[in-house]
Amino acid sequence: MQFIGLALITDDVPRLAAFYGSVFGVTPEGDSVHATLALPGLGLAIYSREASIRDMKFTYPERAGTGAANAGHATLMFSVESADAEFAKIKRLNLPVMTEPTDYPWGTRAFHFRDPDGNIVGFAERRKG
Repeated sequence: MQFIGLALITDDVPRLAAFYGSVFGVTPEGDSVHATLALPGLGLAIYSREASIRDMKFTYPERAGTGAANAGHATLMFSVESADAEFAKIKRLNLPVMTEPTDYPWGTRAFHFRDPDGNIVGFAERRKG
């Protein structure tokens, strides 16, 4: 068995695909139903919630009080060479951040931000020593 990628389910494929395209500097391929981004070591797919219900018969529990299903439930972590350099890039993109680069006792320096659907994205730099 081999892990081949990750799919995020959303109500707005073009918006989420454009977001991740700008974060990673790649061009998404696809349409308003399904888009993919080829990242080093990971294929990231973004799939329409409506299409997943229609075509795959997926079901989603509603989140209490929000009316939104399956939004903001994932945390995606990416290894980066420099958390500080990536943080500066995210700030230049005017994306709201949750945490600033912080050194953690388990040997990483990381920061976090949210995608437009509320999923948490973390960039972590492995520290030597």
